[in-house]
Amino acid sequence: MLISTKGRYALRVMLELADNTDGEYVSLKTISENQKISLKYLEIIVALLNKNNLVDSHRGKNGGYKLNKLPEEYKAGDILRASEDGLLPVDCSCVKGSKKTCEMIQNCRTHVLWEELDNLVNGYLDGISLLDLQNGKVIV
Repeated sequence: MLISTKGRYALRVMLELADNTDGEYVSLKTISENQKISLKYLEIIVALLNKNNLVDSHRGKNGGYKLNKLPEEYKAGDILRASEDGLLPVDCSCVKGSKKTCEMIQNCRTHVLWEELDNLVNGYLDGISLLDLQNGKVIV
């Protein structure tokens, strides 16, 4: 599994929004400047976050984006799944979320490895909140 820049930047955007404690909307321009992410790429990322109901958006002069929940209610796994095309360790039918079918699933001796790796990765990422990341408290 490889987390793309889209996933990495999505986490940075969400942290930027979490640091905004005044409740105001943060413009894409501000996020772009603070995070050194191009506006074009940022538009793609926030569109994914918005589509997955992770942020609220507002158009107009004071428009932008803000969190719609408290930072502790967001999980790193949810943010990454919203911005990535899945977090599968392998594209095999033994892993939840895979679109592949495998004729070997009944006789495959490795499927348990991939299934458990998927559980470990998702369990780890779902155990880390945005607040944990803000505070630098990441579980190992």
